[in-house]
Amino acid sequence: MEHIVTDMGCNASIDDREESKSEKAIKAAVLIQKWYRSRRARLEISRRYSLSIFQSIEYADEQDQAQLASFFTFMLERYASPDAVADTSISPSVSHEVDSYLTEYENIEVPDSYCGPRLSFPLTLADANALLHAFKNGQLLHAHYVLKLLCETRRVLKEKPNINLVSVSYSKEITICGDLHGNLDDLFLIFYKNGLPSEKKPYVFNGDFVDRGQNSMEILIILFAFLLIYPNDVHLNRGNHEDYVINLRYGFSNEVLRKYKVHAKVILYLLQDVFSWLPLATIINKKVLILHGGISDTTDLNFLYLLERNKLKSLMRPPKPEREEQGKEGAPTARPSTCAANEHVAGKTRRLSSSGFTELSCPNSQSGPTLKEWKQVMDILWSDPRMQNGCLPNKRRGGGCYFGPDTTARLFERYNLKLLIRSHEFKREGYELTHGGKVITIFSASNYYEEGSNKGAYIRLNPDLIPHFVQYQVRECTDKQNYLERMKTIERSALQILREKIFAHRSTLTEAFEKYDCDNTGNISVSDWAAAMESVLCLELPWRTLLSHLAKTDPDGKVDYMSCFHNMEIAQSTEEVQPALVETLCKYRKELEVIFNIMDEDHSGLISFDEFRKTWRIFSSHLGIDAYDASIDKLAQSIDYNKDDYIDFSEFLEAFHVVHKRDKKPT
Repeated sequence: MEHIVTDMGCNASIDDREESKSEKAIKAAVLIQKWYRSRRARLEISRRYSLSIFQSIEYADEQDQAQLASFFTFMLERYASPDAVADTSISPSVSHEVDSYLTEYENIEVPDSYCGPRLSFPLTLADANALLHAFKNGQLLHAHYVLKLLCETRRVLKEKPNINLVSVSYSKEITICGDLHGNLDDLFLIFYKNGLPSEKKPYVFNGDFVDRGQNSMEILIILFAFLLIYPNDVHLNRGNHEDYVINLRYGFSNEVLRKYKVHAKVILYLLQDVFSWLPLATIINKKVLILHGGISDTTDLNFLYLLERNKLKSLMRPPKPEREEQGKEGAPTARPSTCAANEHVAGKTRRLSSSGFTELSCPNSQSGPTLKEWKQVMDILWSDPRMQNGCLPNKRRGGGCYFGPDTTARLFERYNLKLLIRSHEFKREGYELTHGGKVITIFSASNYYEEGSNKGAYIRLNPDLIPHFVQYQVRECTDKQNYLERMKTIERSALQILREKIFAHRSTLTEAFEKYDCDNTGNISVSDWAAAMESVLCLELPWRTLLSHLAKTDPDGKVDYMSCFHNMEIAQSTEEVQPALVETLCKYRKELEVIFNIMDEDHSGLISFDEFRKTWRIFSSHLGIDAYDASIDKLAQSIDYNKDDYIDFSEFLEAFHVVHKRDKKPT
């Protein structure tokens, strides 16, 4: 009996120990799981606010662009257009001015030493493949061929209607791509995964081919080449970045100036016109509307179909209100007809309705765009969807509207549509469905803000009009980093551009903080700090979440608001220059770069003191900024490092780049 009892006791002891080990293992697993989930949650919060920072500052920049548009246009008119031609944004004689440059390529010889592709017109698939091969190897297409390509592209685009009507047969799909923004590797990857454009593989490219990335010109050349080879199977919609004023700020103009130097201004001038001839939208099987931005509660597809789109060289310069009355006689109007047409006929236009298309006469107006025409195009290129009903001005971007599901439903009912495909917005997964799946956003530029920040995607639309999404991501450094490292890289980059924004508004922010600091303690509450940040920067960011990254707090939880600026300074010390001037230069670095690139006739990258003074006078007078010549001279001397009375402008830009003090390189 004792033996049995002893055995039972031993067994119980062993079981207890095993149960104890098992419990510890479970508890350890639970703890690890909790830690992992907590870590992932923190990383997700970090990812979300980082992308919010990128997007908010992007939209704020677009607002600034709209405000400075008239100035940039003035600079172009005065310094950049070939032979300093007159205003091309609304000039009735613009077509004649452009015509005078259409044969410019004939005056440009291609030297025997040129080893890039030599194009023969009309283009063939062999020419397109030669371009793809050359660009993969970092070669440039000679300016002679670029100008000839632009002339041929313009000719083809002029024959296109404002809204392309595409019919997908039951034997093939159609591919829709969103923003590419100069990311050539994304286009190569799309072609690798999906195949090159052809009669059996039609494509719609939904605008924003240029800006931000490094290879906008190469993307344009490839798309224009395939358009010439397959004019009925490659469809290009205009985006809000196919606009010469926008291009000044976001990199495309600078890219062309850098790559094509002496011929750059003629290329840019012709591109102004080519962009204005890009169609505004595409409709597939009369059911799927594809346009770059979105719609508004006043979007009228009939009106859009009839207007003269090439009058709108830039949407950054709205016509004056009185033009609306003056232009009424030339505004598109419809008249009844019993004849339906299914293709575009030169000199004719058609009215779009739910029942089909009616042949109409096209007015031959030589006036500039009316306010209604400008707004109709602005809305479809700049608008964004929202979840709530209604249609409101898009104040974050400074143009277009926020349109709700009710606005979408009304447009669908009016024109018997079933799907709206648009681009225009960064999406982490490359696409997004809103309004009950009736509105699709497609974004094809992967790694848009930072390496690893997002996937790109495109749509394959089958004959039943059911979208199939294909995601991808160009990988360079991301394969070498784990998820944590990628998120940290994205976070650091986002916080850096936010700190630059904060530093550039130091004076205004300090005034806002001091309004809450009645006792001059240097500390304010978190809510007051957040309110001050938002009132000045208007970025709609989660300031409370970002507080620990931007400022210090005392033991009572009060924010030391001046600590926002403690770890930030400009890269090059300029103690002798008045702080207000330095702050202004930091704030307007991008704008000054645009001005300099326009004025740098010899593309030397150097600017004399006189040119620098002239540049600043033009800009400061436009903005109403007070700055004395003595201050400007002292500033110029402080960054003339080799004392030759010239400023290396790249060094100037770097000198007024905001950095962390601990990151500043020793001199």
